[in-house]
Amino acid sequence: MQRQSLSVCDLQVVAFDWDNTLALTREALVRAINEVLHQQQMPDWEIVKQQRNPDLSFRDNFAVIFGNQAEEMYAKYREIYLQIAPRIIKVPDGATEILHLLQKKHIKVVIVSNKERELLLREKDYLYPDIDFNRVVCGHEAPQDKPHAEQLVYAVQGMVNEINPQNVWLVGDSPMDSRCALGAGARAIRVGQPIWNSVENESEKEMIDYFADFGEFYRALEAENHDN
Repeated sequence: MQRQSLSVCDLQVVAFDWDNTLALTREALVRAINEVLHQQQMPDWEIVKQQRNPDLSFRDNFAVIFGNQAEEMYAKYREIYLQIAPRIIKVPDGATEILHLLQKKHIKVVIVSNKERELLLREKDYLYPDIDFNRVVCGHEAPQDKPHAEQLVYAVQGMVNEINPQNVWLVGDSPMDSRCALGAGARAIRVGQPIWNSVENESEKEMIDYFADFGEFYRALEAENHDN
């Protein structure tokens, strides 16, 4: 399908997923969860993740994987993650340039993530100290998390009168992000490849704009809007 116009003339809000979109956190996540799994004498995450429910967040899948030990195991994971993440996580090339370009054009930027707030805010302050996000919505704060549309609707309330593909975009890496966008009536933009094994809905693919990375996305966005 031919890519839709990237004109920002009517664009009011761009929402961004966090993990594996604005923040490259996968290595820290896998190291931390593998440490917990090894302590429990369970297989590595590459095997265990096959049990996960793709419609649930990483945190909510602890109940699927660990059963009644979910809270205890998440607390262990969280402790390990906080120790190693600052040394490992980083900003994807081109992401900061995208955010600056949008803010220069007075377009609001928000974060829509299923991650818990404390972890995300620590990472945001570390990775994007000069970006003033207009809103940050984290897991369990909206009526429902992604892939449900309610999280995006909640994130942009008061910013737009009605969501449509021209005034609200959601940028993410996974089918979960795209389903949230399309369900809310927004434009779905995908950057890079998802970190989980997710099944794509063939009927949705025609409605999604794909970019290999933020560099490609930035170049296309800047080229179409340099005179605006």
